[in-house]
Amino acid sequence: MDLQLSGKRALVTGGSRGIGKAVAMALAAEGAYVAVAARSRQRLEAAAEEIGRNSGRPVHALVVDTGDDGSVAAMAERARDVLGGVDILVNAAATPSQPRPPRLAEITGEAFWTDVNTKVLGYLRCAQAVAPGMVAAGWGRIINVSGLNARTTGSIIGSMRNVSVAAMTKNLADELGPHGVNVTVVHPGLTRTEATPALIAGLAEAQDIAPAEAEQRLARRNTLGRIVVADEVAAVVAFLASPKSVAINGDAIACGGGAPGAIHY
Repeated sequence: MDLQLSGKRALVTGGSRGIGKAVAMALAAEGAYVAVAARSRQRLEAAAEEIGRNSGRPVHALVVDTGDDGSVAAMAERARDVLGGVDILVNAAATPSQPRPPRLAEITGEAFWTDVNTKVLGYLRCAQAVAPGMVAAGWGRIINVSGLNARTTGSIIGSMRNVSVAAMTKNLADELGPHGVNVTVVHPGLTRTEATPALIAGLAEAQDIAPAEAEQRLARRNTLGRIVVADEVAAVVAFLASPKSVAINGDAIACGGGAPGAIHY
């Protein structure tokens, strides 16, 4: 299927690693002009070089702290300069997940607000910065990468921030949809990225089991019986970024391999 992404201009935050990097790779492979944004210049430039080499297209590296208003505004202006505009925004910048989320007594206000400022307000800042251009053009896509903690317990802060992202998504979709801008949220589950080996090692140590057994236990959390890889999540996001996804607006798409026993409607 031709996703009709050739020539579209995409900005991917959190694009230096993990799901964000995989998304940028997928969009570039489909013919989009891509800018990746993240905090670490060194890692960001390495990712941009790799994506550009694999896709044969120039990929721009934009340093940003999505927790800061001025930094986001500067990133958006730079993205418009290097791309000529922004048709697609993929929000994937977030604080890394912890192997063991803090329990109630361990949660601090600083930890909560740092997480929310980066993922919830950060996504909102980025949407505010690029949505006017999309509205003016009469077309756009905003995809927010959240997570299945929105549907499960086990991480108090993780659930609260991800539910907030989903609520923000629907509000933006209702406001921007009439102007040709679709806004959706993707809920990955456990996804294999560069951080996965450390996660498995930590679980194995905590439970005094072999790493292979730790991975098997994680894999049993979905109906596939294996950990979903970042490229598989990126394929879903690439479809949502395309004109082909016009019938989906404001909705949440789970891509965690299928949670056993759960019914969502």
